[in-house]
Amino acid sequence: MQVTGVFEKINKVDILVNSAGVSHVGNVENTTEKDLDRLYNVNVKGVYNCLHASVPIMKKNRHGVILNVASIANIVGLTDRFAYSMTKGAVYAMTLSVARDYIHEGIRCNSISPARVHTPFVDDFIRKNYPGQEKEVFEKLSKSQPIGRMATPEEIAGLVLYLCSDEASFVTGCDYPIDGGFTRLNN
Repeated sequence: MQVTGVFEKINKVDILVNSAGVSHVGNVENTTEKDLDRLYNVNVKGVYNCLHASVPIMKKNRHGVILNVASIANIVGLTDRFAYSMTKGAVYAMTLSVARDYIHEGIRCNSISPARVHTPFVDDFIRKNYPGQEKEVFEKLSKSQPIGRMATPEEIAGLVLYLCSDEASFVTGCDYPIDGGFTRLNN
């Protein structure tokens, strides 16, 4: 079933959190078109598909909250993350566009831009790409953030919960770096 079909059956969407995403290690020279398409299809087109299906319903109900998960990669250039940075920049741009276009329809749209979050994805990435060096690489990645560690999923969830709540009813068109000081304090 397509995304549109799911939302049509529900006929009400109060909150949409676009959090799906995939990554790729590579710069513009060694990122293939296939790599770029894969990231675009999930990170950009996936967000678009959910927005396209849910915004008309939110508009009809004159109420809705959208939170897009971008990344610090949309704010700063990350080494060897060309395609990922590009797609997360698109997520940020979609956030601003939707916020502006639907502010008078009762729809709020914001984004968050996390730095590294310690999840099974990070552990699998390290295990796959740095066999035998897991502990050292984990420590290096953790210390690359000024706060000295990765975020926990619970820390990210707290900001998501706030931005999707009525307590944030005056907040729209904003991006929130949740990055342990990475974008402002990293020199």
